Amino acid sequence: MLRTGIFGGTFNPIHLGHTALATSVCEQGLVDEVWLMVSPQNPFKQNLELLDEDMRLAMTRLAVAPYPMLQACDFEFNFPRPSYTYHTLQALRAAYPDREFSLIIGEDNWDSFHRWYRSDDILRETPIVVYPRGVDSQITNHNPSSPSAPLEGEQRVGVQVLDFPLLPYSSTEIRTLLAAGEDAGHMLHPDVAQYIHRHNLYKQ
Repeated sequence: MLRTGIFGGTFNPIHLGHTALATSVCEQGLVDEVWLMVSPQNPFKQNLELLDEDMRLAMTRLAVAPYPMLQACDFEFNFPRPSYTYHTLQALRAAYPDREFSLIIGEDNWDSFHRWYRSDDILRETPIVVYPRGVDSQITNHNPSSPSAPLEGEQRVGVQVLDFPLLPYSSTEIRTLLAAGEDAGHMLHPDVAQYIHRHNLYKQ
C-alpha cells in the first residue's frame, strides 16, 4: 500500500521551504509521496491577502514539477466550506483505498490539535508527522506532544517528529517584499517567481 502524506496549506505563495520539507518527509522514509493540498478560500473568513485558489494551485504545480514524489492537490476545492481535516481524510480513504494517508502538520498545529474537529478519531486512524516551527521547539522524538497539547496517553496510530532544520523562508515575508517592490526570488522556485511576475501578484 502506497504511503501518502497530506501536507495542507494556503501556499500563498508556495516557497522553497515547503518543497524542502515535503521531500524530507519522503527521504526520511516516513511516506512514499506527499500531496501538497491547497486550502481553498473560506467564504466565511475572507482574507484579502489570500490569493485566488486556482492561482495558488497553479504555483504549487510549478513548484513540485521537479520532484516525482510530490504532487499538487486540489481535493478540497469541491468540499463544503468550511471543511474539516477529519472529513478530508475520510473522503481520501474512500476515493483512494490503495493508499495509507498520513497527516503532515507544524508544531503550532500540533499544540492546538486537541481543539481540532474529531481530533481523537484522527489520532486513532491517521499517522501524523510533526515538524518544528520555532527555535524553542518543545517536540522531541521521545515526547512528540508539546506541553500545551494534552495528548499523552491517547491511543493513536503513530506520531513521528520530522528531523528538519528551520529554514529562512516565509510566505508572509515574500508577500511583504513583493508588496514593497523588492525581490523575493531567493525564496521561490524560478517558475513560481516568473508566474508571480507575469501576473503582477502581491502588489499593493
